[in-house]
Order: sequence, then C-alpha cells, then structure tokens
Amino acid sequence: MTLPDRAYWRIARATRASVIVDADAYFRRAREAMMNARHQILLVGWDFDARITLAFDDDHPEAPTTVGDFIGWLVKRTPGLQVYILRWDKGALKTLVRGKTLWTLFKWRFFQKRIHLLLDGHHPVAASHHQKIVVIDDDLAFCGGIDMTDERWDTREHRDGDPRRTSPSGTPYKPWHDATTALEGQAAVALGELCRTRWQIAGGDAIAPPPPRLGACWPASLAPDFTDVDVALSRSQPEHGGLAAIREIEELYLALIAGAKRCLYAESQYFASRRIAEAIATRVMEDDPPEIVIVNPTTAQGWLEPLAMDTARSRLVAEIEHRDHRDRFRLYHPVTKAGEPIYCHAKVLVVDDVAIRVGSSNFNNRSLRLDTECDVTIMQEPETIVRLRDDLIAEHLGVDVSTVAQGVAADGLIATIERLRGDGRTLIPYEHKDLNEVEAWLADNEVLDPEGPAAMFEAFSKRPGLLRRFRRRR
Repeated sequence: MTLPDRAYWRIARATRASVIVDADAYFRRAREAMMNARHQILLVGWDFDARITLAFDDDHPEAPTTVGDFIGWLVKRTPGLQVYILRWDKGALKTLVRGKTLWTLFKWRFFQKRIHLLLDGHHPVAASHHQKIVVIDDDLAFCGGIDMTDERWDTREHRDGDPRRTSPSGTPYKPWHDATTALEGQAAVALGELCRTRWQIAGGDAIAPPPPRLGACWPASLAPDFTDVDVALSRSQPEHGGLAAIREIEELYLALIAGAKRCLYAESQYFASRRIAEAIATRVMEDDPPEIVIVNPTTAQGWLEPLAMDTARSRLVAEIEHRDHRDRFRLYHPVTKAGEPIYCHAKVLVVDDVAIRVGSSNFNNRSLRLDTECDVTIMQEPETIVRLRDDLIAEHLGVDVSTVAQGVAADGLIATIERLRGDGRTLIPYEHKDLNEVEAWLADNEVLDPEGPAAMFEAFSKRPGLLRRFRRRR
C-alpha cells in the first residue's frame, strides 16, 4: 500500500519506534525520557494536570512522581533546560478547580522563568486543540492519544477496583484504555517543528530548535518495536484566522480503509463520522469484503457527548449492517473481569499486515475538520504490525497473544474474537440504542459534531444530513 501525498504532511525516518499501550507504561517512559533532557521539552496537549502521578513503585526515587513537582525539579537540576507547555484554552478552565495545579502554575509563572505556559485559543468556535505530543531535545517524541492529565492512568490489566486509579481529588474513576507512540530521530525533529509552529500560531514567541543530540533520550526500559522505519505524519487543522484547512487525516483514513485486503482493526473513542462510515459501507458491499472490527467505549463520556456521538453511532452502524451482506463488520466494547466498561480512548487503526496508525484523532467529524490533530503511520515490518494488533486484541480478551495470533491465522479476525469471547475480561458486541425523536434529529443534523467550521453556522434546513449518501444507495 502506498499513501497518497494528500494523506500526510511529511515522511520522516525513525531510528527507533514503539507503540506504548495504556498510560501506566507511557507516563513511566515519558518521565524516564525527560530525565535525559538537556535543552528543551515541548509538552503539547488538550489538557494538563500538574497533580497526577507519573509512576507508582518508582525506579527513580530521587525524582518527584507528580508531574508538576517533577517538571519543577527537572528544570532546577538541569541548567539551561527550557520547558514549554501548550494546552487548549477552554480546557484550562478546569484548572480553576484544581487547587494544587493552579498553585503550581502560579509558581512557574512568577518564580521559574524556564517553564513557559501558553493557552491555545487559535481555533474556531466550539473547536479544540486536540494534539497530544511530547518532544524532548528533538531527539525523542511521544505522539498519540494520551494527555498528561487526570483519569488517564491505568495498567493493561485494567483491574477492578484498582486503588491507584483515583483522581488527585480522591475520587475513583473508570478503567481506561489508551495508546501512544515513541519516535526517535528525524521523526522527532519533525514533531518538534510542528510543536514550535503551533506555539507561534497560539501567540507565543518563536522557539529556537535545540542543538543536535541524537540517540540520548530514548528510555532504557522501552524495547523498540521498529528500527529504522519511515513514519508518515498527518494532521487536521481547521480553516481559521488566516490558516488554511488541513485534512490529511481524513485522506489518511479513507486511503487506509480503501486499501485493506483482508482485515481492518480499529480502536476509537467515537464512531460518528459520516465519511468514515461511508468508506466502510463501500467496502462491506463488495463481493468479498475485508473483515472490519472496531472497538469503542460503551458510551461517550460526560452528559453532552453521548447525545452527539452515541446517537450518530447508532444511525451509522445500522446503515453499515444493512449493507453487510457477508457479515464482515463488528463493533465491540471492552469490559473488565467484573463486567465494568473499560473506556476506550485509544485511537488506533491497523490494516492487514501493512500499516499501523496511532494518533489523537477519532472516527468523528471534529477530528477530521474542526479540531487540531496529529497522527503517525508506520508501514514497514509486517510481522511487527500483526503482533501489535494481536497484542491489543489479546489485552481486551484476557488471553495470550499467541492464542489470538493462531486463531486469526487459521479462522480470521471475527471468528477468533467470537470464539474467545466469554465471561470476565472480554469484548461485548454493540447493541443498538433506541433513539427518541430529539436524539435522532441531533444525530441526523450533526448538531454537536459538525463537519468543520462552516457547518457550525449552517441553517439546519440546509444541512444535507448524516445519512445523505446512504439514502442514495438504498
């Protein structure tokens, strides 16, 4: 498979690369890598909470474990180190009720001149800055779906009642599944450029790149999944304030879905994008379609998002299933041993044995055309790509990776999942929700998940609707 030029911003070499699953592993590795920083750390995210714990049962007792204290300690012990933290401006409103975070930011603002804070408000109404990137000395970058914020930490076991899965306020939170990547070399240089550019777009002064320092930041505890691979970097950016629209991620999704020959496995926080649903519907209508499996949370988080995302998902899945004449499409939800829903926040797409994509974007309209996003795609080392896919499935089913690998090789993706599903830790099938008239209207008109800035202000009577192209194909 070859990606079209419009599906990526840049292809850059990574001397080492890894997919990191769940925030326990990510927070530990990010902390370990930041201890190797000498010049510059760029921390870009949707949210940031200075109170969260980066590591339990710590291997580095000399360093603080909460992220705010750790960054302050890191700067004091490393002469010349500059830290830049960029976060979405609306998300920063939460900081007002986080006492320690507010105090930490106050101390940084007035007493620590080498920690720089900036709120990113350069986006259309109702849009957000959604990229999740950390770049260390332009030598190592983490890019994916995990913010350094509250309610993200969890282990791959997703244990019921894990006492460490507690907010700094003392409130327990739900099991959480997530993913990101670690990239060394020119891929990190490119992501450093992207972050510094975004800093200026958000109103900050220009940040000079750090001096070359190749190969010094990779965490010793992290085994690379790939060596010397090309990485495609793709972005979403809405048209706003003189910036042109960038829709590389939308083109990336469409190309990857169209290119699948045998199977497509995805994890996403939402399934609400008309364009992605149409692309999948086109594939399942083929004479011999690929298997397509999507893992979603049972419901979106909060009180407003379920109205936007769950209702659209119900309509779109029904339309796909109506066309799935070979029974090749499934949507599942992960649950713990006790049956508690695991919130799938990961954004992963694996196509056959040819491509794995991890990033910040979801299968929803916002990610394609309204929010700022960044995804990475690796298209080399087929055995590694398949192993990573099977490892994710094994985590959800509570079985060994070899069991999944043998099953998929013999019987295919869906048959293997169906055979291994059972009581306890497992994947449960999606069940359609009966929508009332208001929910159906909200979904059909994409009221809460618009297709870009212009759609925010388009009259409802003029909107073609969520199912417009599906209706033509009946």
